Amino acid sequence: MNLQHLLDALGIQEDAARALADGLRGQITELQARLREAEIHLEHLAITRKTVTGLADRLPAVPPNLPENPDYPRIVAVFNEVTGPLRARDVFEALDHELLPKNIEGTRAKLKRLLKLGILTEVDVSSLTRKQQPPEAPRPAALPNPRPEADISSRIPLRGIFTPGQAPKVG
Repeated sequence: MNLQHLLDALGIQEDAARALADGLRGQITELQARLREAEIHLEHLAITRKTVTGLADRLPAVPPNLPENPDYPRIVAVFNEVTGPLRARDVFEALDHELLPKNIEGTRAKLKRLLKLGILTEVDVSSLTRKQQPPEAPRPAALPNPRPEADISSRIPLRGIFTPGQAPKVG
């Protein structure tokens, strides 16, 4: 065996290993940059979570989902202003509609719909009142992240480093 052939073969393997190492160093550099981006994104999300949960106590109660008609919020506002039950005619008068039987029946139908939605409650046969809201449970100062180990790979694109099927699974 010729020593020169052996040294040439070693040189080829060294060049291949060096090229592989250089390629891996390049990928490591890119991955480190992407890791920094992901960590900054996580910090921003943590700040956002802290801000949102800090403001949660200051938000008004969520209004009920009302049907799309301008009379529904007005009807609910009428019930919010009074302490006792109201009849359909009382609500009708508070809305200042023209006194016609069809208008009174329309108001009565809207009241029945609010009753079905659970916004109003029936005191007796013809009297309705605003349903009492259950007292709110105290909110914690900050809500914990429910899934800190959540997979973020779907939110951080793998920019050409891995071919499909090679991307590592996170989490």
